[in-house]
Amino acid sequence: ALAPRCGWILPGLEQRLAVPALLSPATARPYAAAAKTAKKDAKRSRQEKEKEKEKPPPRRRMLMTKPVDDVYLTWLYRRPSYELEQAVGMLKRFQELDFTSPRQFVYINVFLDMALQKKKKVDPFSSYVTLPHRFTDEVNKVLVFTENEQEAEVAREHGAAIVGGVELVKWILEDEIQADFYVAVPAIIPKLIPLRNKLKRKYPSTRKNNDSLGTDIPKMLQFFRECHEYAVEDESIIKTRIARLDMPTEHVIANLKTVIHDICTFKPSNFDPIVRRLVIRSSTSEGLQLDLDGILPQVEKAEEKEEENTAEEDQQKPVQESVST
Repeated sequence: ALAPRCGWILPGLEQRLAVPALLSPATARPYAAAAKTAKKDAKRSRQEKEKEKEKPPPRRRMLMTKPVDDVYLTWLYRRPSYELEQAVGMLKRFQELDFTSPRQFVYINVFLDMALQKKKKVDPFSSYVTLPHRFTDEVNKVLVFTENEQEAEVAREHGAAIVGGVELVKWILEDEIQADFYVAVPAIIPKLIPLRNKLKRKYPSTRKNNDSLGTDIPKMLQFFRECHEYAVEDESIIKTRIARLDMPTEHVIANLKTVIHDICTFKPSNFDPIVRRLVIRSSTSEGLQLDLDGILPQVEKAEEKEEENTAEEDQQKPVQESVST
């Protein structure tokens, strides 16, 4: 009997089915296709980068100087600069319009240029200055190191908050005693060395603008009890208060110039001024950028002085020659 048609098998077909099919190159080498694709992507990205280099940089829109309307986009205009007296008057006017406290503090933000020669920079610093017009009744807490009973009595009479000798070292290291400033006489300094790392920049010394080591205790106490402290933040910014808004304008200006002149002493005069930008504000107002002309100290460069001297000598020579003849 014949087998059903569906069960027929052609001659030799069984053998051909037993032979494995030929593999394609991509199947035989699975990583070849991926490597080829990656190579094409790298080439395409390289070409795109070259095209980007060939494109001219986008032109930045020139900022306009002065708006003509009361409402405008600030980022389209240069930030205006104001004269110091004008800016203080504007802050006072802002306070009246906003009905805020007239006794609020006035602050300045000083943006510094710390660069020196090559890659050198001015190290971040702190300083203390006596303002010509006090704007707060707060008095700094001053500790005096001395083992002399007479000196200790003088310190107490002139307002020292804490007076003592070596016995205070342990309490300071354990944070049992804290003060705003630390003053010492030279005789006790060798015994205070354990406090050097603890007190850091407030350790008694004779460095610039921090003469907290000496024998004139009344003078040191008077300075540190009333002095104003400021410090560099974020490596190039000083933020500090300088006055109260209800003070006379001339008092605010005098305090600001005192702080700025002290800041300028931390960079040699033969370099660019250390003050790059100056902003003044009150507790509730916006910041006003100040025009630096008339605020920074006028420092004549050595080269200019030499040129002036040589010019004066040249003018005097003909006169002397005519007199001699």
